[in-house]
Amino acid sequence: MLSAELLAWYDRHARDMPWRVGPAARAAGMRPDPYAVWLSEIMLQQTTVAAVRGYFTRFLARWPDVGALAAADDGDVMGEWAGLGYYARARNLLKCARIVAHDLGGRFPRDRAGLLALPGIGPYTAAAIGAIAFDRAETVVDGNVERVMARLHAVDMPLPAAKPVLVAHAAALTPDTRPGDYAQAVMDLGATICTPRAPACGICPWAGACTARPTGDAASYPRKAAKKARPLRHGTVYLAQNGAEWLVERRPDAGLLGGMLGFPGTDWTDTPPPPAPPLAADWQPVGQVRHVFTHFNLILQVMRTQAGGTPERGQFQRLRPSDLPSVMRKAFDLAQSAE
Repeated sequence: MLSAELLAWYDRHARDMPWRVGPAARAAGMRPDPYAVWLSEIMLQQTTVAAVRGYFTRFLARWPDVGALAAADDGDVMGEWAGLGYYARARNLLKCARIVAHDLGGRFPRDRAGLLALPGIGPYTAAAIGAIAFDRAETVVDGNVERVMARLHAVDMPLPAAKPVLVAHAAALTPDTRPGDYAQAVMDLGATICTPRAPACGICPWAGACTARPTGDAASYPRKAAKKARPLRHGTVYLAQNGAEWLVERRPDAGLLGGMLGFPGTDWTDTPPPPAPPLAADWQPVGQVRHVFTHFNLILQVMRTQAGGTPERGQFQRLRPSDLPSVMRKAFDLAQSAE
């Protein structure tokens, strides 16, 4: 049976993750902490394992349980999240922690419906938490699993239309025995063996059953529809320094980079916007930064000045650059290099 073969492979080759209870420890009776599973899964949404490791370790050291996170200051959490991107996840992280801590007695729901009712938890995350934290026979399908299923069954339908087909294939293989380990095993298979380019088919535990392998073109799966070009947007950001302090503002909770610390600037528009400095000063251009968001590319003109006074927007304060989201950190680094 394919699931048994994969579990045997996982017992030998499971990746070491700071949030994971490995197969040997699990066999010895250790159970995952639902808080750690939830925290890691929220961080891993649209982000790589390599990027998440350090963030997860710092978060867990600072807020070791859901009660501690629920009591945290919003700005502290957003600051620790800076650089991970997709900042709505951090806002939902706090909302979810406070519901679990205050309304659910500090316990995450074990059932799918209860998990789906929490902020920031969609079908994939609910399935992952249910399988990994509570050993429920949930079908967990991320990008790695989609790729494995597309190759195993040689699914020619392109993504995203093929998603329901791939989920059905994954569901057919999900076992009732060790479903949490199996969910992590199939994701590990996609991440380490059945990789996007140059899959290591020769050492794959499912090589004999793979339909795409005999074609010699396994790497062409999953098929993908042609991507649309990202639109280009323009903006200007203003960096004012007064001694050791910088003019900053916290962005509104709703919208892109919501709740994050940043520098005052213009809207981001299809054509270069008119100037909108936050205070009267001798503003000097220092260059531009480029940043790629999910749905558009951004060119941001960076202006700098040494000035004090009372700004129309924001306030002067000491700044920890690590609290800035990536695009604002790029602007800050550029301004610093222009000195």
